[in-house]
Amino acid sequence: MSSLRFKVVEEAFDRKAVAVEIPAERPDAYYGKAVFNRKKMYEYLPKDTYDALISAIEDKKPISRSLADSVAEGMKRWAVDNGARHYTHWFHPLTDGTAEKHDAFIEPDGKGGVVEEFSGKLLVQQEPDASSFPNGGIRNTFEARGYSAWDISSPAFILDGTLCIPTIFVSYTGESLDYKTPLLRALNAVDRAAADVARLFNPAVKHVKSYLGWEQEYFLVDEALFSARPDLVLTGRTLMGHESAKNQQLEDHYFGAIPSRVEAFMLDLEIEAHRLGIPVKTRHNEVAPNQFELAPIFEETNLANDHNLLVMTLMAEVARRHNFRVLMHEKPFSGINGSGKHNNWSLGADCGDMLFSPGKTPEDNLRFLTFIVNVMAAVHKHNGLLKASIMSATNAHRLGANEAPPAIISIFLGSQLSDVLNKLENATPEQLSDLSAKSGRSLGLAQIPELLLDNTDRNRTSPFAFTGNRFEFRAVGSSANCASAMIALNAAVADQLATFYNTIKKRLDGGEDLKDALLDEIRVLYKASKAIVFDGNGYSDEWKEEAERRGLDCETSAPKIFDAYLSPESVAMFGRTGVFSPVELQARNEVKWEMYTKKVQIEARVLGDLAINHIMPVATRYQSLLVDNVVKLKDLFPGVKGAKVVAHDLDTIEKISQHMDIIKTETDRMIEARKEANAISDEREKAIAYHDNVIPPMEVIRRHIDKLELMVDNEMWPLPKYRELLFIR
Repeated sequence: MSSLRFKVVEEAFDRKAVAVEIPAERPDAYYGKAVFNRKKMYEYLPKDTYDALISAIEDKKPISRSLADSVAEGMKRWAVDNGARHYTHWFHPLTDGTAEKHDAFIEPDGKGGVVEEFSGKLLVQQEPDASSFPNGGIRNTFEARGYSAWDISSPAFILDGTLCIPTIFVSYTGESLDYKTPLLRALNAVDRAAADVARLFNPAVKHVKSYLGWEQEYFLVDEALFSARPDLVLTGRTLMGHESAKNQQLEDHYFGAIPSRVEAFMLDLEIEAHRLGIPVKTRHNEVAPNQFELAPIFEETNLANDHNLLVMTLMAEVARRHNFRVLMHEKPFSGINGSGKHNNWSLGADCGDMLFSPGKTPEDNLRFLTFIVNVMAAVHKHNGLLKASIMSATNAHRLGANEAPPAIISIFLGSQLSDVLNKLENATPEQLSDLSAKSGRSLGLAQIPELLLDNTDRNRTSPFAFTGNRFEFRAVGSSANCASAMIALNAAVADQLATFYNTIKKRLDGGEDLKDALLDEIRVLYKASKAIVFDGNGYSDEWKEEAERRGLDCETSAPKIFDAYLSPESVAMFGRTGVFSPVELQARNEVKWEMYTKKVQIEARVLGDLAINHIMPVATRYQSLLVDNVVKLKDLFPGVKGAKVVAHDLDTIEKISQHMDIIKTETDRMIEARKEANAISDEREKAIAYHDNVIPPMEVIRRHIDKLELMVDNEMWPLPKYRELLFIR
């Protein structure tokens, strides 16, 4: 076994960078080549079809059957011209991944041959069966019908010779079974509500778009080493492993020179992404060894989310070409930083104004404060829901750790913006009157652009930080579907903006001046929601105590955190915005609890197998060698001298026995706890049982295996160690 491990390690360290075939043309020549974008639509569609489709996309209106037929014909011709032989409806089930079922373009011609056909009916809607996807009890397994329907706002693309058509996925009775459907609903809700408020400042505004810029963190591990770790293969993280003597404490990896093998992988990935119209732009080493980051330019949230999921697929495929495996788990290695997917989120009006950017006039700054304070109010009201939106069995390892956002949602505004809002809160009626009538300089509002655009720092302990013209939702996990967080955030903000608009409209109908009404409501909202603002250290015990006094959600148990989706406030908010029905919310929580249970269950099974069948036999074998050595030394050095010579070995033998005894006891305890939890029928109670009773012995088992790793002969240890996994050469 030891020879196998060292052979694997030697093979990994002997890897050379794989040559990447760099296109001869510049990136702008092949960018979007595999996407049916507007340029391709204009080329392959009749002029009237193109105009009608673009109008439907921009106005968010359904298309007719005849228009669908015309689009399908043009899309098929483009796909076939570019080597596609199949098509698929590409959707996002409740698994955090993507799904597809491929069909060939061929149809029998009635003469013993085939013709290539693709109708509008096949483009717009399909029935992919998909009965085994998580559904939370919305339908039984024997009720197989699930429908996918074309999302015209996200362009089709070709991946590995298959035309992929982004779609929603719903049940036979209309409930959403995916992430895209509620995301589109939330985006429509925030469009309507934000546009109403934006028109108070600019009547020309028709639509408001939600924008997303994700930052994807990930680890790379050599494929040979990955394959030699059953825990990595089956769970995506190491269930055991003592930290390396050198890990990230020198911070020399952060923004350091990118290893040549990794740079070759990154370049290959960027080329593939650019062909698919994904605007990836930034790459760098992250702080942990073997950890890296990829980030694109901002896009509309729906498209950005599609692109993130597509990039995750590309990363896995491209990594294999370079003899790597990519790890998206939020905490694949203990003792070093985990991986997140920071969601940089903003709102922008169709007139070009970014609503979270301070302006050059008092009126622009009044609009800026209006939207900032409404976001504050939404996050304050629904801080528990936002935490639930990023929670999972994998992100639970990261949330609350010192290198990641704390398990309490708060907002960082920065000293400049906080100072302006505090002045506004404490302003006298005369100061408010001066502000609404003239320049606004009495409260410093005219200086907001200079103060914020260049001088707002980020608080890396804040899970939701204002960063100049956007908010950075830092708590989202690396493996997550961004839609989960974006659904909750956009829906909560939409609901808050709708309430704000209705309040302002009533005041205007009562004869109040617009600026007076706005300033007063901004002050009211800030006073009511300032408990969510915290610019200090989000990891401190003092903040945990203070947050509880402020009434913020401080729950740390993942299964209980999910309860926020079913709170009366959440159910009412999702109902008002049209994002989720009560049935859909209950179903999704059933899925969340079930997925949590299954992931912990798999980890527990893998850990039990490794502990009993891999670690214990090796520790026993090494202990036996020590015992043999003690016997021989006592024969060689009898009496007091012999006892002194073997004292160290005897101590090691005893400690190994103690560790193995605890490992065996805790493994039995874990197995019994799992059996008891599996007998529980209620998914929530089962998840809680796994959290409370299965995870604790797993942590004890790991701790004692890691102790054994430092004691057992290095050549006998069966698994690649952290020092081998974490340093690419």
